[in-house]
Amino acid sequence: MVDLTKKGPMGLNGLTATEAAARLDAGDLTSEALVRDCLARIDSREGDVQAWDYIDPDYAIDQAKALDSTPRRSPLHGVPVGIKDIFDTEDMPTGHGFDPYQGKRWGQDSACVAALRLAGMVLMGKTVTTQFACSKPRHTRNPHDPTRTPGVSSSGSAAAVADFMIPLANGTQTGGSVIGPSANCGIYGYKASLDGLDRTGFRHCKKSIDTIGLFARSVEDLILLRAVQTGSPAHTDPLPASQKLRVGIARTSEWDNAEPYMQGAVERAGALLEQQGAQVSDVQLPILFEDIIPDFTTINGWEASIMLADEIRDNLDSFNDLNADRVEQTKALSEGDYRAAGERLDAARNAMDEQFADYDVFISPSLPGEAPVGLTESRPGGFARLWTQMYTPAVNLPLFTGPNDMPVCFQVVGRRNSDDATLAAAAWVDARLRHALGEVPAAS
Repeated sequence: MVDLTKKGPMGLNGLTATEAAARLDAGDLTSEALVRDCLARIDSREGDVQAWDYIDPDYAIDQAKALDSTPRRSPLHGVPVGIKDIFDTEDMPTGHGFDPYQGKRWGQDSACVAALRLAGMVLMGKTVTTQFACSKPRHTRNPHDPTRTPGVSSSGSAAAVADFMIPLANGTQTGGSVIGPSANCGIYGYKASLDGLDRTGFRHCKKSIDTIGLFARSVEDLILLRAVQTGSPAHTDPLPASQKLRVGIARTSEWDNAEPYMQGAVERAGALLEQQGAQVSDVQLPILFEDIIPDFTTINGWEASIMLADEIRDNLDSFNDLNADRVEQTKALSEGDYRAAGERLDAARNAMDEQFADYDVFISPSLPGEAPVGLTESRPGGFARLWTQMYTPAVNLPLFTGPNDMPVCFQVVGRRNSDDATLAAAAWVDARLRHALGEVPAAS
């Protein structure tokens, strides 16, 4: 992959959140110094990457100075974090990627933002989101190659973390908006179980599918940030040496949409994990999980029409063409369609729980392959969508490169509501594969 450390000023902004937290705790680093180096990187690279919808450097420094003079409130006290511009922030505008809302201040924090503020983190600014976190891209570029997509809808969060502008950011996933951007940008991403992170105050949230996620440059960082978000201790203990991790290679109905090198990367990961002591076998999911794929569109469309009712009534002419088309398509749906889709998905989730009876985690492609040229993600393959529908936690691991030297990633997926165990397993998988692979190798 492109060495992004050579693309702009590198100093303390190169630290992972875990590294920065340790130095802040030891007293040999200040939040102000860390934030200033992050701002220097942003100043140098934002013109190329375009990851931010709102940033106030003076306010970021003021936060850092204040936090340097107060007792530490959490392990991530003083560490900067980016906020996807879909979450309300009391002291910053929240535009939702929607022109009528640009510059609008809603006067309150979403619960996930309030938790970060309470933990003493520096809210650096608002990262670019697509309009209402839907599919049509805006202007953010992939830091590795500005001619390629960073993914949607959490474009800015993934790009900013990948480019060393910030160590951490949050995001949301409806279909694949955490796993996809983290894979395209070559960083770690965690999509929670449906209610694995507090969604209270998440404006325009589609209650049955929208999920909060996190971006970082290590699994350990994801674990720390999840702990801060939930107000619980970080579960960083490794798996017991005596425990054989049971890994299933999930060849979902989307498998044939993956590039051969992507399929090869997942299979190679499975073979190496077996050599490292894991118990690995193939999983062929029943046809049931293919049959429910159209139900995602029904649930998404119906709930979007409800949560965007005010905007549809007052500002439909400001919707982008993709969202406007979806509004029209949704008019053909009935409440009966919606309820039937929900019932089928509930049954599928129970069936997925049974699929995990013999496995701790599945591994599966995150995307069909490398980020394509152009800002639009037009490839087939809903590799993240199934897991969103099943409410299962998922962690993107950036361990391979493709034929164009771009990231090629797979995801570790756990049973729903087993977020801590899934992150622990992802840390184990990541450490073992990095040891086995050495430098990030080409996928084959």
